[in-house]
Amino acid sequence: MAKTTRQIIKIDEEKCDGCGLCVDACHEGALQLIGGKARLVREDYCDGLGDCIGQCPQGAISFETREVEAFASPAPTPAFSCPACPSVQPRAVETPAEGRGGDGPAQPSALRNWPTQLKLAPPQAGYYQDADLLLCADCVPFAYPDFHRDLLAGKVVLQACPKLDDAEFYVGKLASIFAANEIRSITLTRMEVPCCGGLQAIVGRALAQAGKDIPVEVLTIGIEGDILDRRTATAAGAGA
Repeated sequence: MAKTTRQIIKIDEEKCDGCGLCVDACHEGALQLIGGKARLVREDYCDGLGDCIGQCPQGAISFETREVEAFASPAPTPAFSCPACPSVQPRAVETPAEGRGGDGPAQPSALRNWPTQLKLAPPQAGYYQDADLLLCADCVPFAYPDFHRDLLAGKVVLQACPKLDDAEFYVGKLASIFAANEIRSITLTRMEVPCCGGLQAIVGRALAQAGKDIPVEVLTIGIEGDILDRRTATAAGAGA
């Protein structure tokens, strides 16, 4: 590919904390989180405009002019990834007085925030302040029949899968949330399967990275829908 001298971004790995905000801000897909650090993986996709720079809370991104691959506009971003999509717009949710549907009395939803997926969750939102955070593995709401009543009520919820998702990204995202907000407590709900223990390790590393000491309660849910174990963990022991 042809080379040209042009402006391009530069990332200081020492300053980068892996929060991932620059990756979300790069509409061309030139950046990725690798090994807990933001990396410029496609020089030809970097347009040199610097949308990512203003999103970096650590000041780790700057401009430089050097010989690089000529800019090649990537394929259009799919509609579902559009930053304006309702799936990624933070909003508080008002719990309805009564549930919906069914033949008998329906249980009302206890959801208080949107989005719930940790990858889409904003680092800062009003509903985090002085909140009790419920961090749950993706399978928990399906396995535990009274999830809304027993686990979600009164809490802000974020969900993730430690087996299928990017753990390093989640460490950085949670560290950003912990550092930027006053979280009162964390309830971590995981499934009994061994791979789900990775979620506990992610929380422990994120707390250490953010320098926060937030009380953590860990609940292990059985595949048959019961609570198999309930224990408290210190910030230092959350990753155990």
